[in-house]
Amino acid sequence: MESVDLIYKGIYILVIFSITLLIATYSTYFERKIAAFIQDRVGPNRAGPMGLLQPLADAGKLFFKEDFIPARSSKALFILGPGIAMIVATMSSAVIPFGDMLLVGGREVFLQAIEVNIGVLYVFGVVSLGVYGLMIGGWASNNKFSLLGAIRAASQNISYELAMGLSLIAILMMTGSLSLREIAAQQAGFNWNIWYQPLGFIIFLVCAFAETNRTPFDLPESEAELIGGYHTEYGSMKLGMYLFAEYINIFVASAVMATLYFGAYNFPFMLELEAWLADATESAVTANNIVTLLGVGVMFAKIFLFIFFFMWVRWTLPRFRYDQLMKLGWQILIPLAILNIVLTGGAIVLKDYLF
Repeated sequence: MESVDLIYKGIYILVIFSITLLIATYSTYFERKIAAFIQDRVGPNRAGPMGLLQPLADAGKLFFKEDFIPARSSKALFILGPGIAMIVATMSSAVIPFGDMLLVGGREVFLQAIEVNIGVLYVFGVVSLGVYGLMIGGWASNNKFSLLGAIRAASQNISYELAMGLSLIAILMMTGSLSLREIAAQQAGFNWNIWYQPLGFIIFLVCAFAETNRTPFDLPESEAELIGGYHTEYGSMKLGMYLFAEYINIFVASAVMATLYFGAYNFPFMLELEAWLADATESAVTANNIVTLLGVGVMFAKIFLFIFFFMWVRWTLPRFRYDQLMKLGWQILIPLAILNIVLTGGAIVLKDYLF
């Protein structure tokens, strides 16, 4: 790779990293506003116009609070836990294509940090490592409530990763690829995978709630019984890193669902619009760049809709009991995911036979 390409890639990675942190920061604001709307309250309205500076005030509070480490904790692991959770969360967006391709100075610049032909496995593998941050933090705290939360997180992630992985197999059977860029490209226009995999999407969506420890699957940190769960003993920015990691995981889960099932950056009449712009501007490069930037906007609109859905569900549904959570994962979602694989395989064979 030439030095110019490396510069473009470095700028893109820095931009995506900054956007990820900004979205995670302001997700706290919008969650509180959505909760206030649902509960007929006002929400944050003091720090800045309409409370828009509230996330910055919260971040400043976390940065400047006294750092506290319990006396009988495993100090090195106590510090390592939130670090692992944060690093793993920020790594997972590296293979997501947020747009198609820009033409800059005669060069093709793909709006994707890293293109690997096993992008789906990369995301799945990296996200599954996040549970180590929760386990280490809960165990190192030397607190029984933290340990119970960590054990719940580990068992919950293991249970729902199986159903999530099985739901992805049907997508791989249809697309014949593990590359997120290729999967996105195959959904050009309005040929989105959601039309062919509605059951697989529902399974993936439910598992995404469980993997991100969001209500109604927030058993690892349920305040009513575990006082906060695995991060009970945490304060200052170490607690902030756990909270940031959760919101980054929501952002990544939303981006993955948008890419796998809702066409990623593709939108209806995209190719027709590019052809019309090429005629209107008499420049194929300009038309390509305009449509690509519109695609980036469409991609983030889909992501924000999913993030809103995560927040809406949190303030709408009650928490499951732990036995209900395990039953849903093992006795309902896994059999449904296997059924979806069988149905998808049958549809593929039938299509090849008829056409």
